[in-house]
Amino acid sequence: MRSGCCPQQRICASPLESGPVIQTVRPRQAKAPRHLSAEALVNTAAAALRDTGPRGLKDFDAFPAPLYATDKTGKILYFNPACVEFAGRTPTLNVDRWCVSWKLYASDGAALAHDQCPMAVAIRVGKSVRGVEAFAERPDGERTRFRPFPTPAVDEAGRVVGAVNLLVPVDGNPHQVLLAKADKCRSLAKWVTDKKTENVLTGMAEECESHAEALRLD
Repeated sequence: MRSGCCPQQRICASPLESGPVIQTVRPRQAKAPRHLSAEALVNTAAAALRDTGPRGLKDFDAFPAPLYATDKTGKILYFNPACVEFAGRTPTLNVDRWCVSWKLYASDGAALAHDQCPMAVAIRVGKSVRGVEAFAERPDGERTRFRPFPTPAVDEAGRVVGAVNLLVPVDGNPHQVLLAKADKCRSLAKWVTDKKTENVLTGMAEECESHAEALRLD
């Protein structure tokens, strides 16, 4: 994978049924929210999807790992730029279903149909799926082993209205790279004399550390 560095008020109509879909392939300008873990990140994203629809996920544009959302039928409503880098393709909104990847394989190497992937299972059963790994294949043939975090967005009645998935790479996991970037920013911050520049570098370090924590695989 190529890596870079209070819920809103509930509305009556489901934003997933009537709101426009959002395609995100622009440069990463938004500031990703800070989280303590991958679990916290996807739970926050699922709550945003439930409450405000796909437009509530724009803060995840800057997150350096693939994160995408679907409606209750599995149709993709949102994906961040990291999804394009990860999959080697641009998903088609409201057409592609279940995942952003071109092809999928189970951990044993067997072909995995998109409608049998962890995201599809999570939506069907209405529960998060954890502890599994799979391989995603790009159109150029490159495969990446990853750990998915498919998490349904559930309304107050317990109905699945959509889902969010975070794909954390296992091979080439960016955790250590992000920590190294954070250390470099903090080191530079000690040497600059301009307070504004120091604050910017410190903020960059904190963001890298937050991303690294969310992408850590223990």
